[in-house]
Amino acid sequence: MLNWYVVHTLSGHEEQVKKYLEGVIKERNLDDKIVKILIPTEDIIQMKSGKKKTVTRKFFPGYILIQMDLNPDTQSLIFSVPGITHFVTSHNKPVPLDPDEIEKILHRVEGVKEERKIEVPFKVGDPAKVIDGPFKDFSGIISNVNQERGKVKIMVSIFGRLTPVEVDFFQIQEDKG
Repeated sequence: MLNWYVVHTLSGHEEQVKKYLEGVIKERNLDDKIVKILIPTEDIIQMKSGKKKTVTRKFFPGYILIQMDLNPDTQSLIFSVPGITHFVTSHNKPVPLDPDEIEKILHRVEGVKEERKIEVPFKVGDPAKVIDGPFKDFSGIISNVNQERGKVKIMVSIFGRLTPVEVDFFQIQEDKG
């Protein structure tokens, strides 16, 4: 019976473990017993020094998910792979993921491909400087962060009065003084 299992790997070795395991599965014709190997990731847009950069981040660093028919042979094969330390277990028995859990994970992985998340390096109260647009070179304090829209409101002084200005994350940078 095919179920999803969580396997712990050495940190940073998820990709090597996946490639090695895929090679062994192909070599031994086990693709009906070990069906899928998944390293859940998402693309995040980060702001660094006023520039946007897309990075791929693992949901569960140090773990991979394997859809497989668990039997003594497949379990032994998994343990023989360099970089794998153990299954996630209960009472020393590998426990399959609940169907709802794996569905949420798969939905998150597939949903993320359609919509990239933006990592916000700013929070309310941070000093910031506008680096692009009609308010370029204005400095102020962030009063609101809207992650869904990718915007912040920054309070800037215009003609001696504090005025809220809405700009994209990519139009500001940390004001260092």
